[in-house]
Amino acid sequence: MDENKVMTEEELEEIIMQIIVNSGASRSLAIEALRAAGEGNFEEADEKMKQADETILETHEYQTSLIQDEINGKHVPLNLLMVHAQDHLMNAMTVMDLAKEIIAIKKEEHK
Repeated sequence: MDENKVMTEEELEEIIMQIIVNSGASRSLAIEALRAAGEGNFEEADEKMKQADETILETHEYQTSLIQDEINGKHVPLNLLMVHAQDHLMNAMTVMDLAKEIIAIKKEEHK
């Protein structure tokens, strides 16, 4: 996005959709990791969590771009879609945190 122009509605919607899609992917990968750990496949669980971490990092980059725009004086409109995206992101982060803890417990039990 050009530093001197106001964010268009289309640009904002694209960023919001990336947050929603990537958050959903991260959450799904964390659930897949939990299932793999439940089956004792810790290598697969670790790989799925690594992928979830990479995807959530990309999501944070989109979110950070919006925050930076706001900090730099560009108005970022708040709408229901934005709230929905933030909800998806927080949900994914919570699931990922819990998945990491549960997988660690499963690994300890497996020893």
